Amino acid sequence: MNISDVCSEEYNNNRDLHVHDEKKLTVLIDNGDGAARKEDVKTNSSFLHSVINMSAILIGLGQLSTPYALQKGGWVSSFLLIGFGILCAYTSHLLGRCLKKDQKIRNYSDIGNHAFGAKGKVIASTFIYLEVFMALVSFTIALNDNLATVFDEKHLNISWTHLSTSQFLTVTAVIVALPTVWLKDLSKISFLSVVGIILSFLIFYSVIHIAAFGGVKANRFIPVLRLHNIPAISGLYVFSFSTHVVFPDIYRSMKDPSKFTKVSIVSFTIVTTFYTTIAFVGAKLFGPEVNSQVTLNMPKHLLVTKMALWATVLAPLTKYAFALVPIASQYDRKLPSSVSSNTRWFIRGTIGSMLLILVLILALAVPYFEQVLGLTGSLVSISVSIIFPCAFYTKIYWSQISKPFLALNVSLIVIASVLGVLGTISSSKSLVNIVIKKSLSVSY
Repeated sequence: MNISDVCSEEYNNNRDLHVHDEKKLTVLIDNGDGAARKEDVKTNSSFLHSVINMSAILIGLGQLSTPYALQKGGWVSSFLLIGFGILCAYTSHLLGRCLKKDQKIRNYSDIGNHAFGAKGKVIASTFIYLEVFMALVSFTIALNDNLATVFDEKHLNISWTHLSTSQFLTVTAVIVALPTVWLKDLSKISFLSVVGIILSFLIFYSVIHIAAFGGVKANRFIPVLRLHNIPAISGLYVFSFSTHVVFPDIYRSMKDPSKFTKVSIVSFTIVTTFYTTIAFVGAKLFGPEVNSQVTLNMPKHLLVTKMALWATVLAPLTKYAFALVPIASQYDRKLPSSVSSNTRWFIRGTIGSMLLILVLILALAVPYFEQVLGLTGSLVSISVSIIFPCAFYTKIYWSQISKPFLALNVSLIVIASVLGVLGTISSSKSLVNIVIKKSLSVSY
């Protein structure tokens, strides 16, 4: 999941789509007050460009944790990873069908509104922003953990802050990123979205390079199956594929939206192969000692390790503004029209800053990457990527859907719900146990 693009459907300036033979489609957009406005939408992406966009958006934080998830669940759990890839490609197709139903549907929340009315839109929007927020916390935890490895043998004289060196540097990094949430126009830093994608590929390259040339033999043991760990790792797996929120943007940008399903199939095939490869390579390299962030296992003396560590450190800094500004903008839109643009900018910036500070506080207070990421996947991502699309499609096409497809969608909703509940319970228990143990160790 690449969260720098997750909120792009809510904020039109945040689009990393390639321009080719620009055309426009005029659609009617519901203002939410019974009126409608006309809006020109660029339909300029070819099939190849759409595949590149979708694949780049899908590749994100998940690659850090898939080796750990495979080692914990056993090599048989790779079928669960592949299965989630197939399921999410299918639900992507369902979203495309929902978008085809009505040109006025512009984003993921609109699909929820079209299917279940205002309540559907509120629930969809809530889950979207909850997922973005929790993912940002996970990214910030990764930033802190990798900084701790980078500066493992270096200690700053900052006892007055009551922070470790890595925590102090994490606070500093977030302060450096803070001004970006005050920007009025995110297009001025749109290059950061591209930088984030490059950093993701750099991490993948580093793992493969170490396996091929790093002097570490990829011959460690991977267990066959650890059934009791499946609920916990299912959240880690599904999080990797949960970028369905931006798929309406890709659909509407295509010159030929009828090829959207093919784009989904090709993109998810590429990304599922990508995640499966890094999962097996990382697990074979580091075995039972593999960390929930594979970058923390890499030999520290290697240049590619330093590249991967810094890529993980820098990645969150490219995402904060793109994720938080759209959330803050939701409050901006609720202000009376009489409020001046400068006041709106100040309120939006203040809310964005408060959210970023809250992300930082949570990341430092609960610095447990595996548990937070797993909880995000099980509690939120599985709903956004599987449960909701199946429910939306079933409701919208209720009068036309065949019994086999109805049975399939209902089955997927039930199975995903069970996995989500079990994963949420498992991740929550693990998180609570770690926090309690940490508190007891500090008290003694």
